[in-house]
Amino acid sequence: MNNLLNTVVGKLLIANIVLFLAEMSMGDTLIRWFALWPLGILEPVAAYTATPPFMPWQVVSYAFLHGGLLHIALNMYALWMFGTPLERTWGPRWFATYYFACVIGAALSQLVVSEILLMNGGSAYPVIGASGGIFGLLLAFGLLFPRTQLLLLFPPIPIEARWFVLGYGAIELFAGVTGSAEGVAHFAHLGGMLTGWLMLRGRRRRW
Repeated sequence: MNNLLNTVVGKLLIANIVLFLAEMSMGDTLIRWFALWPLGILEPVAAYTATPPFMPWQVVSYAFLHGGLLHIALNMYALWMFGTPLERTWGPRWFATYYFACVIGAALSQLVVSEILLMNGGSAYPVIGASGGIFGLLLAFGLLFPRTQLLLLFPPIPIEARWFVLGYGAIELFAGVTGSAEGVAHFAHLGGMLTGWLMLRGRRRRW
């Protein structure tokens, strides 16, 4: 347990849990200031005029807020499951750099998509959750440990990490393009994956 708390993964787990408890006790206060709100540059976000505007820190702070117990439980489980072997392989500095780059890349992707939705008469909403960073970790795990067997929860069958990542990415792309599963930031997930792929590609070239 002490070893986990001394890692970047452990510190991220603690920070997310502490802020989730604060979020639950403070109502919408943290959401209003630290969720990732749409820019509303090309099209005003009329529905959110009473809400503080987009602030630069939100591209990171949104990843420490969650929309319920199941949301944070799944994200933190994935952070521990995929992040632990990656940090052990890369070391804490590169792992932290990679994770936060994916978080920011996911946020930027979502901001672009939100602007497009608003321009076309759609609705945009604030985004919360560590999923952008998690999807980046998922991609890296699938590339570094492609033949590792993962046991799915639904259905409970084993699958190699590479096929799991490919399938999950395809589902997210389909859901994002078709607009199914409304309320889920699919393009933020894909943005986290894309950023992770670019980071790994750049590092491989330096090697």
